[in-house]
Amino acid sequence: MKLIYDPRHNIAYLRLHEKTAQVETLHLSDELNVDMAADGTVYGIELLNANQQLRSEDGGNLVVVNEALDLKREVPLD
Repeated sequence: MKLIYDPRHNIAYLRLHEKTAQVETLHLSDELNVDMAADGTVYGIELLNANQQLRSEDGGNLVVVNEALDLKREVPLD
């Protein structure tokens, strides 16, 4: 899994799998697209206007939480 953020275009992409199959992009809203394969596998999630969506409550950080291990990491997006 990989999160890519492009501040020049204000777009974030959460890649869950490498694209090994033909995917269809589903436009769920003006700010959210999902790339899916015919078998229902989600390959990625694209956030448009990403800075508004990613910075709402986290102080400008990407927060990664592993609840099973009770671990939390914060990565600045600036």
